[in-house]
Amino acid sequence: MASNKKLVPEAKEALNQFKMQAANEVGVNLNQGYNGDLTARQAGSIGGQMVKKMVESYENSIKGSAK
Repeated sequence: MASNKKLVPEAKEALNQFKMQAANEVGVNLNQGYNGDLTARQAGSIGGQMVKKMVESYENSIKGSAK
């Protein structure tokens, strides 16, 4: 069963900032709070941008630790 429970509740604000940054980068305007008027394409582009940045960050950390 899926859950939206955050493993680290203290990270909520950082995740919101990360989401807003990703939305800005792909040209989607997000409001604080509810954004139910987004299209699936807009929501997917935000999520895709977030994943892309997380993968890049992980790859960079691997490169840094391989030295």
